[in-house]
Amino acid sequence: MLAESCPVFVEVALPVPLRQNFTYQVPEHLITKMQVGLRVKVPFGPRQQIGLITKLDITCTFDTAKVKNISIALDEEPLIPESLFILTLWAARYYFCSQGQMLSQALPVALRKGADAAPKSITQLQLSEVGQQADIKVLSRAPAQKKLFEQLSKKPLTIDEFNALEFSKAALKALEDRQWLIRQDIAISVDLSWRQQLTMNESGHKLNKQQAIAVSILNQQQGYHCTLVEGVTGSGKTEVYLNVLETVLKQGKQALILVPEIGLTPQTINRFKRRFDVHIAVIHSGLTDNQRLDAWRMARSGQAAIIIGTRSALFTPMAFPGVIILDEEHDSSFKQQEGVRYHARDLAVMRGHYEDIPVILGTATPSLESLQNALNGRYHHLELSERAGKAQMVQQGLIDIRSLPLKVGLSDALINEMRMHLDAGNQVLLFLNRRGFAPALLCHECGHLHECDRCDAFFTVHKGLNEIRCHHCGNDYAIPHQCHQCGSTMLMGHGLGTEQLEQALSEMFPKHPVVRIDRDTTRKKGSLEKQLHAIHKGEFKILVGTQMLAKGHHFPDVTLVGLIDVDGALFSADFRAPERFAQLYTQVSGRAGRADKPGKVLLQTHQSDNPIIRDIIKHGYHQFAKNQLTERSQALLPPVWHMLLLRAEAHNAQDADSFLEAVAQLLPQNKECEIIGPIPAPLDRKAGKYRRQLLFQTKSRVILQRAFEHALPLIEQLPEQKRCRWSLDRDPQDLM
Repeated sequence: MLAESCPVFVEVALPVPLRQNFTYQVPEHLITKMQVGLRVKVPFGPRQQIGLITKLDITCTFDTAKVKNISIALDEEPLIPESLFILTLWAARYYFCSQGQMLSQALPVALRKGADAAPKSITQLQLSEVGQQADIKVLSRAPAQKKLFEQLSKKPLTIDEFNALEFSKAALKALEDRQWLIRQDIAISVDLSWRQQLTMNESGHKLNKQQAIAVSILNQQQGYHCTLVEGVTGSGKTEVYLNVLETVLKQGKQALILVPEIGLTPQTINRFKRRFDVHIAVIHSGLTDNQRLDAWRMARSGQAAIIIGTRSALFTPMAFPGVIILDEEHDSSFKQQEGVRYHARDLAVMRGHYEDIPVILGTATPSLESLQNALNGRYHHLELSERAGKAQMVQQGLIDIRSLPLKVGLSDALINEMRMHLDAGNQVLLFLNRRGFAPALLCHECGHLHECDRCDAFFTVHKGLNEIRCHHCGNDYAIPHQCHQCGSTMLMGHGLGTEQLEQALSEMFPKHPVVRIDRDTTRKKGSLEKQLHAIHKGEFKILVGTQMLAKGHHFPDVTLVGLIDVDGALFSADFRAPERFAQLYTQVSGRAGRADKPGKVLLQTHQSDNPIIRDIIKHGYHQFAKNQLTERSQALLPPVWHMLLLRAEAHNAQDADSFLEAVAQLLPQNKECEIIGPIPAPLDRKAGKYRRQLLFQTKSRVILQRAFEHALPLIEQLPEQKRCRWSLDRDPQDLM
């Protein structure tokens, strides 16, 4: 904090792509309030921007007459702890972005817009005296009002709880008009009682020998340790987490749990709520800005003992940091693909280091990066090779469908197997990673495939929506009645999508209800939770879905899993394709036989002799991954070497090429540095722009950091960069 006699200039990080911070003058009345980490509103061009103070300076190298004043200070104290502040500054340098861009990632959207970080009171809804005496029968013809009235009869609701539970705003107004309901401002208090006395809702399951050893080792670790828990699907990794959490919470410390998908948060929350009687803060993109801000406040104050969230929850401050757990650490969803392309797994490890707390990475299919770190001794490595409880390892089988007749993509062998499992009262899961009715619209007369006019990709047919849509740029039209090439009306879907498979299975198995889970059927808020709940109740017997169904879900009655049309994943242009295929196969297979019923997985393929498929089925994922590490080492590919991907796109392909060619001239190329490109992206044209890529690889991270830090200022001065849009991706997970 500055004294009044100190100099009056500060450095402010703003969320703008310019890789620099900005100097502002502090008005006299704000001098004593200035601290590193405070939000301030400042003039920036014609607008006002909100930034964070990164430095309290005593000198100004500019003409002080031209330095603008801070408009207002928004906080009384820094918003994020020093460890998180240091992490964001480290990440800004590592990912070659501005400090302002990285710091803004660490704040909820509401705070970036100027919301109060620590309000003194909150609005609560409660029944008035009139409402308490009212007869609920009056609301018999107003179900929304009745539902809200019944809830308020049990206990008052905060406005945020009202929104989270999705009550009707019209019902709220109607009850207010009746004078049955009042709003009241109540003072906010922080409940830290869990730190003195942890209450358990239920006792844990009995651990098997491997789980007990893992828990014992994890509980003995003090300070920073990163541990890779590699457990086969169904081995009870979550039970290990819960036992470790019990120890951490009893020490009065908080836990941050990261999951890759929003769809996994409900089951994770429920599992943790059943065990612990503590406040749980939830943070993911499906919540409103205010809901995320409330969760952030609970975590920062220490009221929330457990914080569960997706990638963005990584930066949530904890008053009493205890442990960070990443479930399904291999999942590519932990890598942000827009804006600042950070990887939550890597930053979680760094956060654990800065906060001196343990980090646990759990998965059945470790990323090659994590596996290499474990094999090299940088991470501790714990293996769970047995399934928990009475669950048995699944039986695996290949169905070679070459020359076989197929009914909507299904072989007779798979259909017969499905019938046996369904007749036995079990559930069947079919995995098809292609949503929509059909991946292309074909003219039966001339053979023309309808292609997106903005991308090098075909339109996907969505019959239920009566549209053809490009899944790359979002371009969509009503399904045409005539071929664009010859005018014929003989148009048909070409290929198989989840929508078509669901329709065919409903006709094929009329006595067994079918549910489809993909991005199209889970758009509405709460729809995924409802579908998963119905599956657990046994309302659906056949489950059809994309990767959303493959990740971490526990379906006790699923005894058969069928993988349909996954051969395309074997022939991707991305060097990570074999790793992704192996992870996908292993994760999907793991949905079968998770309880006391034996499970079976069948893979339909035209590539039954493919060495990748044979290797996975014969040796399992762990040995396959070690073989892949050897191949990557020989090919000088990540994680052995380190990669930076520069992407450029322009309406004129030559503009993107010229820029990347100029960049290549600024980068070193020798025995320790390699440049590949410029080359067209696998999807050459997207949303009307041509896309080019340049890969810069080095033998060590230090070499890459130094070389690119030296080149970056020169790249930003290139005249060619003004004619295209370009971005950087450090440690890219997707070359598409």
